[in-house]
Amino acid sequence: MYNDLESLKYPIGKFTVPQSVDQEVLKAAILSISQFPKNLFQVASPLTPGQLERPYRPGGWTVRQLLHHCADSHGQALFRFKHALTEENPSIKPYDEGSWAKLSDAALPTAYALDMIRVVHAKWVHMLQNMSPAEFSRTYYHPEKQRSQTLSEVTLMYAWHGEHHLAHISGFIGRNFDL
Repeated sequence: MYNDLESLKYPIGKFTVPQSVDQEVLKAAILSISQFPKNLFQVASPLTPGQLERPYRPGGWTVRQLLHHCADSHGQALFRFKHALTEENPSIKPYDEGSWAKLSDAALPTAYALDMIRVVHAKWVHMLQNMSPAEFSRTYYHPEKQRSQTLSEVTLMYAWHGEHHLAHISGFIGRNFDL
């Protein structure tokens, strides 16, 4: 199983868009997003500087880059939500995640990424918990996907995203890379 690159890339499976989203599913996704900063801190903070510089899977980013990616991605999510809540189906600006992971700020201490995630999630979760069903139906247009996405779908996607990357780090630890 550990030699199967696909299961190392997608340890919890790929995200699939559900046919419909009810309030209970949305509530569970918001809970997952709210717990992500604490869960990420618990799994990542014991890692040594050397472990943070190792790829979480063959050909993957280092654990440090992965943590900074989560900060960047979830920061983008907060702003995309704000645009969707204040504009009619705005077109979002995609970004090259791989190139961002190579920028110099991805070498900063992981405490910066973890702090950013904590602050972004505090604002984002407050907003999510106070959104109406009509607001979750609002959309933004994703040019790379060439379709509009509802904020309910995006909420589920980011709950998956957090669990996906937590599983990457947990899998890295579980494979006993000199821990």
